[in-house]
Amino acid sequence: MSKKIKIDLFSDPACPWCLVGLTRFDQALKRLEPDVEVELTHHAYLLDPNTPEGGENAREVLQMKYGQAPDEMWDRLEEEGKKAGLDLDMRKQEVRYPTQRAQILIAIAKEKELQQEVALALSQANYLHAENISDPDFLADLAEIHGFDREEIFHLVQREDLKEHIEKAAADASKQGVQGVPFFIFNEQYAMSGAQPDQVFDQVFQQILSGEPMPAPDQPA
Repeated sequence: MSKKIKIDLFSDPACPWCLVGLTRFDQALKRLEPDVEVELTHHAYLLDPNTPEGGENAREVLQMKYGQAPDEMWDRLEEEGKKAGLDLDMRKQEVRYPTQRAQILIAIAKEKELQQEVALALSQANYLHAENISDPDFLADLAEIHGFDREEIFHLVQREDLKEHIEKAAADASKQGVQGVPFFIFNEQYAMSGAQPDQVFDQVFQQILSGEPMPAPDQPA
């Protein structure tokens, strides 16, 4: 029986379903037995790599994308958020900010094995507290809370070469079949997308740990 689970996770702090999905996933991780080893890597995905520097009005963006007001979708998100214990008000964050800098921070967090904590904190900051998650000062402050050097992070998240690296990684993910987030790949053989219910994560973990064969991936990874 295997006691190791390898997980590749694609998400974007600009995606509200990622907040719900990462919260449920995080809760499922905490239900695992202490002797289970989880090798987790977060990968960059950009909902819109062309979001302007100062951000754009979230309601207008969604209205243009879907051809109707986003209120029904927001109400559903808030409902699902409550089920995960989130006090989510989708009308609180009025701006969709670019997330390249936030994704740089998530990538850097790998060195301390803090990607899950940082990614979740960024999603919470965006949708629960309406922070500007593209602001280098905000990112430096958040990084410092997680044990990083504030000044170093302040400069790193503004580096153009790291921004380009994130954009390339996100574009590569799309080419490889990741078309929506959150997107999970378990043990390099089973792919799952969306903010799945709690029990789905529990079932996947149980199946992996029991050594049962995994079903074919949802889509190519």
